[in-house]
Amino acid sequence: MAKFKHHVFICTNERDQSASRPSCSNEGGGKLKSAFKEAVKDAGLKGQVRANELGCLDQCEHGPVVVVYPDAVWYGSVHAKDVEEIVNQHLLHGRPVERLRLADTCLNTESCPHKPASKRK
Repeated sequence: MAKFKHHVFICTNERDQSASRPSCSNEGGGKLKSAFKEAVKDAGLKGQVRANELGCLDQCEHGPVVVVYPDAVWYGSVHAKDVEEIVNQHLLHGRPVERLRLADTCLNTESCPHKPASKRK
């Protein structure tokens, strides 16, 4: 089997509604895997693109979160209605969907305006 051209990782982490941080699954992330699989198949990319669900990507305030590798493009607030656009624009034509793309300044940082103030001292 040939290597995949892209891996699409979809956060499906689930937290209790009362948790201090939101949960991608509670925000609709659970529906994304099947939507990506269907869109990948419809675009003729089966065998070239692999869509995988996984636990927390630690970008909870931006959820549902999707990341595309090897491009290292992070998407936030992704919903089923956005999947076809990501597949057609990014996976087929190599152009990330800028309106959904997370800013690099919001990744792996405590200073992102979307995250609550840190409780660490």
